[in-house]
Amino acid sequence: MSNPINRRSFLGTSLAATGLSAAAAASLSAAEKTASQAGKTQKPIQNEKILHARKVALDILKPSQKELEHGLELHADSLVFDSYGFAPRAAIDGDRLAEAINDHASTAELQDLREDMSMTRCVTDPAEQREFKEAFDAAGVTCIFQNAGEEGQDPMRLIKRLARFTYTTDMLADFVPKAVTPADIEQAQKEGRHCLYLTGNGVPLTQQWETTTDEMKYMRIFFQLGIRMMHMTYNRRNMLGDGCAEPANAGLSDFGREVVREMNKLGIIPDVAHSGWQTSLETAQVSEKPMVASHTTCASLHHHIRSKPDNVIKAIVETNGLVGICCIPRYLGGSGDISRLIDHIDYVVKKFGVDHVAIGTDVAYTSRNSALESKKVPRAPRSRTPWRSLWPPDSFRTTPEMSTSVSWTNWPLFTVGLVQRGYSDEDIQKIIGGNMLRVCRESLA
Repeated sequence: MSNPINRRSFLGTSLAATGLSAAAAASLSAAEKTASQAGKTQKPIQNEKILHARKVALDILKPSQKELEHGLELHADSLVFDSYGFAPRAAIDGDRLAEAINDHASTAELQDLREDMSMTRCVTDPAEQREFKEAFDAAGVTCIFQNAGEEGQDPMRLIKRLARFTYTTDMLADFVPKAVTPADIEQAQKEGRHCLYLTGNGVPLTQQWETTTDEMKYMRIFFQLGIRMMHMTYNRRNMLGDGCAEPANAGLSDFGREVVREMNKLGIIPDVAHSGWQTSLETAQVSEKPMVASHTTCASLHHHIRSKPDNVIKAIVETNGLVGICCIPRYLGGSGDISRLIDHIDYVVKKFGVDHVAIGTDVAYTSRNSALESKKVPRAPRSRTPWRSLWPPDSFRTTPEMSTSVSWTNWPLFTVGLVQRGYSDEDIQKIIGGNMLRVCRESLA
């Protein structure tokens, strides 16, 4: 079982291995000694991918030893809640995928096979399970609001990821159980475990259109299966409203308003991260419970269709909701790195208050074995751009340094970055977990 003392030991050990933080490692030696005496210390993790990401981020942040030590201790002792993200992804089984291609599997079959392997091989493959646990412990994340529904509204499409993560949390319940209430998340933190809280990338609809009540019936079913947040739209227009990639920006439909009311009734959080600005604004005007843009950025710092302007953020805040700042360099703009991530958090805090911002990474750690396994797979012909991804091109160029600095396993350094900016411990704990937990509580109240 993972526990806080192990996370603290790993943070010190891994940073010492980079040659950048001997003092930070020394400051944690007492905790490591205590853990060793209790028989709880895990073997020091020597994952070069994680260590490289730490080094890249530290070279950008350049924290003092005091800032680094304090940030790492605070992170290890806090409830950390990623407001939208992904559990560490396993490598595919290259031989099995190559066999499916040679057997003329369809594109849809291959996509399902890839997803299934990346989401569940942490259960069935010992090497992938070790790396899954290693990455989770390295990040020091208590809970991920886990993407557990393929983008769309067909219940049969949405249920696939939900099944995969239900399977993973069932089979690895001693390490990463499924949380269904905020109390479960708090209990996981007390026990030193991680957990997943589940969100779907769409509202399940039958598309029969008999009555609004009948059309919304699967929302309750998916809530009963553990889904606690749903995307109103995903980039494109649907029957609820316009997505962020629609130039018309037409807003929320009448049916969309009924869906928001039903979400409020059930205890499902409306998420407008991928919705158009007008749809986002009108969702906030309708919702009587907190809503979120779980993984976005501030348009005032960098204009992008996935960002949110001030009037939309203000409307979300007025529901007592929050915006989660994501780790996508293209949406962050500017330097596109870990310091820019903190800039966006700073902006929300100064303009709208510390109670209304979180970190929703929207990125995943991927197994070091992925490159080797992928080499076994025959090259597929170039396919058309998916409809959901058709949006205006931009001139931003993402560099490896940007992406590496905001790697998912660098979560402890997000906390260090907030310490550098002068935030109090109490405010940092709100940003890295407390605010999202509050929204979850209020949604179910």
